[in-house]
Amino acid sequence: MNISIGIVGLPNAGKSTLFNALTKKTVPAENFPFCTIDPSVGLVSVPDDRLEQLAALSGSLKKIPAVVEFVDIAGLVRGAAQGEGLGNAFLSHIRGTDAIAHVVRCFIDDSIIHVDGAVNPARDIEVIHTELLLADAQLAQRRLEKIEKEVKRGNADAVAEKELLRSALETVSSGQSVSSLSSDNSTKRMLYSLGFLTIKPVVYVCNIGTEYEKQSVVEVRKIAEKTESDVVEISVRSEEELSQLDDQEAREMRRELTVEGGGIDHVIRSAYRTLDLMSFFTTGEKETRAWTVPRHSSILRAARAIHTDFEKNFIRAEVITWDALVKAGSYTAARSAGLLRLEGRGYVVQDGDVIIFRVG
Repeated sequence: MNISIGIVGLPNAGKSTLFNALTKKTVPAENFPFCTIDPSVGLVSVPDDRLEQLAALSGSLKKIPAVVEFVDIAGLVRGAAQGEGLGNAFLSHIRGTDAIAHVVRCFIDDSIIHVDGAVNPARDIEVIHTELLLADAQLAQRRLEKIEKEVKRGNADAVAEKELLRSALETVSSGQSVSSLSSDNSTKRMLYSLGFLTIKPVVYVCNIGTEYEKQSVVEVRKIAEKTESDVVEISVRSEEELSQLDDQEAREMRRELTVEGGGIDHVIRSAYRTLDLMSFFTTGEKETRAWTVPRHSSILRAARAIHTDFEKNFIRAEVITWDALVKAGSYTAARSAGLLRLEGRGYVVQDGDVIIFRVG
């Protein structure tokens, strides 16, 4: 399952530096606006200690984690929807992503230029949000004009789409995101397919640097609460430096810098969680692998994640929770203890399930 997260924010907020830290891949991250024009793309492993434990249990030759694609999108500025700062091209890059990681500058550093003169997280978030709303308004208007002929012909699908587009246009014109329109899954799928930007879930990444005011983060959290969005606080520059070290060196430097936890890991997990995703596992001597599926997926959806033939020829599955398998010590011991369950087509997969698929 291919998952893509677009990293957005104002110029010099720390987007490319975050991308470097996430991917350990060097892209330009200079102290001037529009350093990034073409988006850089990197695949990032989802940190999951369960994978490590299962691989150790099975003596696997390979460990294959779940992955998330991060896209470094150039800095947006006020007026991007009207083409300012090459904004139209940058906005188009966001359309191809599933969610947005919005990097918000909360750090204080006079040596790094702020495009609006001073650090103000609430204003900066509003600038980006407004540009996305304007882009969505333009999209809705263009699409309404395009389908008008089909509406006049009485095409039922076009009529339904027109009503949805008019609702979307009214919503964004009032300053609300398209995501506020409906919780109905079919409606959301249609809004996604139309390419609206404000339908995408958001993770706010507070770049606190080495010096910041706590009130800046408080402001971001208040904004995030309104849409039940995640907030992650990290020093992006410190995380980039730590990402260049091996694990032992990184742990030692983290202690010296008093940088808490795995900041980058928090960003990755938050993106995964924001998209309402989960992992199930397959494990054996050849490999242990984490597979990504939406939460509440059926066993057939999980089978499809491995291969469409698994879904087509599914007979049944043997299922056990990852921790029960680890505690048992082996499949043989788990079977002897009656811990493996036989599940049919109606089973709903749970996060952390270890599954053996039986296909015909």
